[in-house]
Amino acid sequence: MRAFAVMLFLVAGPALAESLPWPEQPVVALQPQLQQIIAADAQLQLLAEGFRWSEGPVVEPDTGDVLFTDVPQNTLYRWSETDGLSVYLQPSGYTGLYPDNQLQEGANGLIFNADNQLVLAQHGDRRLAVLLDATAQPPIYQTLVSQYQGKAFNSPNDLVQHSSGAYYFTDPPYGLKGGDASAEKQQSVNGVYRLATDGSVMLLIPDLTRPNGLAFSPDEQWLYVANSDPEAAQWWRYPVNDDGSLGKGALFFDATAQTKTAHGLPDGLKVLPSGVLLATGPGGVWVLSPEAEHLGTIQTGVAAANVALNADNSWLYITASQYLLRIQLAP
Repeated sequence: MRAFAVMLFLVAGPALAESLPWPEQPVVALQPQLQQIIAADAQLQLLAEGFRWSEGPVVEPDTGDVLFTDVPQNTLYRWSETDGLSVYLQPSGYTGLYPDNQLQEGANGLIFNADNQLVLAQHGDRRLAVLLDATAQPPIYQTLVSQYQGKAFNSPNDLVQHSSGAYYFTDPPYGLKGGDASAEKQQSVNGVYRLATDGSVMLLIPDLTRPNGLAFSPDEQWLYVANSDPEAAQWWRYPVNDDGSLGKGALFFDATAQTKTAHGLPDGLKVLPSGVLLATGPGGVWVLSPEAEHLGTIQTGVAAANVALNADNSWLYITASQYLLRIQLAP
């Protein structure tokens, strides 16, 4: 599938900023604590544009390059500080495992696991897969998991790895044409699952309508899960038990009302070492304290899909609609 043409440049000043969908001063502080996380005058930088729906950013540990996906285009890109933008993987998430899949979408969420391997939530192939060879044509992937109780997943969306080695991932129906009504849907719920190191799979959360992004608290005592349903635009928090299962979840923050006036839904999120959440939501990227206080928002002007932090947490990378952006965090 042909990749969309892209342009690469940085925000150079007010004249350029006027042509972009986010305001010149994108940081909206609701609480003074926000200044400890991001400066009030921090600017969004435009790194690349021209995508249909950019998603899943992750910073490569060895290089500091940003990998991210264009889900509808079945393409994974690399952005480098020195070399700019290039296609890294194509196809990224649909390799033909399900020929009847009408959307044939690529990878969504990405992580580097404990072995420094790239692991992908592949919408079109309905699996979690690890990249074995990026230089092969086409790239070579190995399936980590593709079924639960003998039935194919809907379209794995986002994933994290616990220090135990287990993967936790969400499985909404976004990769299926028609969503919940798709004839291709085999799982009766849109679940959150755990893939243990022995290969066993456990359904952890069966009752969220659109589970999407997820992240652990720094001490791994909590798992945060975004629900990207416009009728229940929420973040939930679940205690993590010693055996890797989850306790009873509680509503962490409800942003449903804000979806009526701003673009975007709870989607991807990351947690800083302080426990502060950086979570895409209505209007851009929400900054939420561990006590569920909305500290402020980084306005993106379009729906923000996901975020990534570099190694020292000095830069926040944001995929938002057709854009790859970044903004500098406070030291």
